[in-house]
Amino acid sequence: MALSESKVDIPQDLQGQVFGQFDNYLKKIERTLNVTVISRDGGLKVVGSGSGPENAKKVMEDLARIAASGNPVTEQNVNYDLALALEHQDADVSHISSDVICHTISGRPVCPKTHGQQNYVESIRSHMITFGIGPAGTGKTYLAMAMAITAFKNEDVSRIIMTRPAIEAGEKLGFLPGDLQSKVDPYLRPLYDALYQIMGAESCARNLEKGLIEVAPLAYMRGRTLDNAFIILDEAQNTTPAQMKMFLTRIGFGSKVIVTGDLTQKDLPFEAKSGLEVAVDVLKKIDDIAFCQLTSKDVVRHPLVQKIVQAYEAYEKKHDTELRRRDQHHPGTGRERRGSGKNSHSGRS
Repeated sequence: MALSESKVDIPQDLQGQVFGQFDNYLKKIERTLNVTVISRDGGLKVVGSGSGPENAKKVMEDLARIAASGNPVTEQNVNYDLALALEHQDADVSHISSDVICHTISGRPVCPKTHGQQNYVESIRSHMITFGIGPAGTGKTYLAMAMAITAFKNEDVSRIIMTRPAIEAGEKLGFLPGDLQSKVDPYLRPLYDALYQIMGAESCARNLEKGLIEVAPLAYMRGRTLDNAFIILDEAQNTTPAQMKMFLTRIGFGSKVIVTGDLTQKDLPFEAKSGLEVAVDVLKKIDDIAFCQLTSKDVVRHPLVQKIVQAYEAYEKKHDTELRRRDQHHPGTGRERRGSGKNSHSGRS
């Protein structure tokens, strides 16, 4: 295949961020797209075959726009742009980073970083109930918290309520010291961590004391009507269908709800159906309820987390294919195999 080339215009002061420390990002772009980047006469030229040079140009120009906007260029930005380029999709994601939801207590902007996350944030803005479903590290809970805190500060709602199912709350927690709240607090710790990071410990403690922010196990929601509140149900894959129905029927006037979960990490017994699975089937045709499916491409933690999620997805896909093949040869035993198979690779990250 004949070689082609593209010229890239990146300001000198931005090249350090685009290329990365020790040119790590540049080397990854060259390796992934099978191109060579040459610096000549103060300009940049990309040489390669097929669509490689043009894709590399789009990736580097997008990274330059991210840097020019004042946001740091991260390895996640590079990986995501490259993934889009390989799929022949538009690699321009710099506009996503400009959609700042709020700032953390340290001044860092909180914003979506992928098309999937942007769709999730827009669904939260435009729908009364939003389901965010996807693997670990896709920002489901963190972005939901940012949206809740922003709505609270803007006085769009009068309080924030965050809840998780503590499925072990009961006899299995009896050996732990303290009262019930002390026993279930470890299950709610990730919600507190996000609160402190975005709002600050002092402000968070003050609003918790006033009851304007509430972090509680799902069981505490029974019998309540939640008006004018921003409500987040986290780890929803661990709810039963009855618990999910109970939660969704607590919603009052002026409230907004976000339900997050990862169906690959259920802690329920393998024979139990997840309330999140049932809700997806039952509610998918109701207006003002959005379902956002995030994938491994939306993982924004350490790049290694994305590789781990992708490896498990590939393993589970292969495992399910083998089970279906066995079912065809041994009809009548598939249900038992599928049950044990799901249980064998469920767990908590």
